[in-house]
Amino acid sequence: MMAIANRSPAPVLACLLVLLSGGWSCAEPATPDPDATQGEVTALEIHQAALVVDAHADIEIPGRPSRYAGADGLSRVAPDKMRAGGVDAVVMAVAVSPGPRTAEGYAAARALADEKLAAVTALVADSSNNLILARTADELEKAHDEDKGALILGFQNALIAGTDPTVFDEFYDAGVRVFALTHMGHNAFADSSRPLFNGATGEYEPDAEHGGLSQLGKTAIQRLNALGAVIDVSQLSKEATLQVLSMSTAPVIASHSNVQQLSNVRRNLSDEEIDRMGATGGVIHISAFKGYLFDSSDQELDRSIRNAREVAGIALDYDYPFELYWEIEDPAVQSTFLTAVSGVLGPGSVEDMLNHIDYVVQRVGVDHVGIGNDFNHGSGIEGYVDASEALNITVGLLERGYSAEDIEKVWGGNFLRVFREAASKAEI
Repeated sequence: MMAIANRSPAPVLACLLVLLSGGWSCAEPATPDPDATQGEVTALEIHQAALVVDAHADIEIPGRPSRYAGADGLSRVAPDKMRAGGVDAVVMAVAVSPGPRTAEGYAAARALADEKLAAVTALVADSSNNLILARTADELEKAHDEDKGALILGFQNALIAGTDPTVFDEFYDAGVRVFALTHMGHNAFADSSRPLFNGATGEYEPDAEHGGLSQLGKTAIQRLNALGAVIDVSQLSKEATLQVLSMSTAPVIASHSNVQQLSNVRRNLSDEEIDRMGATGGVIHISAFKGYLFDSSDQELDRSIRNAREVAGIALDYDYPFELYWEIEDPAVQSTFLTAVSGVLGPGSVEDMLNHIDYVVQRVGVDHVGIGNDFNHGSGIEGYVDASEALNITVGLLERGYSAEDIEKVWGGNFLRVFREAASKAEI
């Protein structure tokens, strides 16, 4: 039988947290059955023993309005929610949205990135949060052993760097350990899986500006390997992802990417990418994002989504019908479209997410899958709306026949392995 770590009982794991007049109170648990067992070990015990890592969440800046925060107006991975769900660590992404590739655009992206870095620094500095900033795998494990939470800094969108690859050294020195080159739209370093729509010209960017990685991008991959950083291929084009997998001297991760074969959206991973990730020791982290989980073989659903696009005046000749809402310049029309599509998709479910986990496991093995939710940027499904409900994933995995050892790998063991191996390949 698996040895259970000696950790605090954390009774709030079995309840949802509700913000009432500045305090927290317990409601009935959403967990299907936290007492589900494998032999004599319960799901709750397995969850408490595991190093539970969410490989991707966006950073909420205090005081800034957000359409993606929780119902309480707070981050979906706020420290209280992490503790309630038994989440030990979250990769907080210093991410920026698309912007002009000009000196002014680069400066604005860098300013926002610096503001997000400061927000995480402040979160860790507040001792009441019981958090550390983990820069190494050992620090992550130590925090887990000491019953502390951990934040790991990520980076997303090399628009922040403009055309200067030395910026990656600056962010690494600031504590960033996970690096993704793109978000929506191409930049000077790489092609994105999601070309942008140009409202001024009425045209999309070409599918491939660089044919994957530019020379700057190849330089960046070499430098990130030398630093010992974890490279993240989420949001890269297929060509760029395959090039990274060929170039990198260490395994890489996809911090929040689902299965394209099940949900045919461009930023999900194809079978070829999944196979190469498995062959090179990488880890694909599945996201609790209904827009990347929906069943794309459902023709009625596809027609409904395309109808919503037509009503909103969005071009229909694009093979990614859901996500391309940024081409809607009128905020009211954009909001109407998002509401319509959200209704068509429904709430999504833990079962949908588990299907994507199963697919990766059956194709390349349990050593190559993890969880990266994309909380604070549209993620959240029925039964897993934020970090407080993470136990539901453990229950679901256990009910599907995963062993305690498997679950520990999925939740954080696989990420930890890549984190450690990337650092071991450092050349500085």
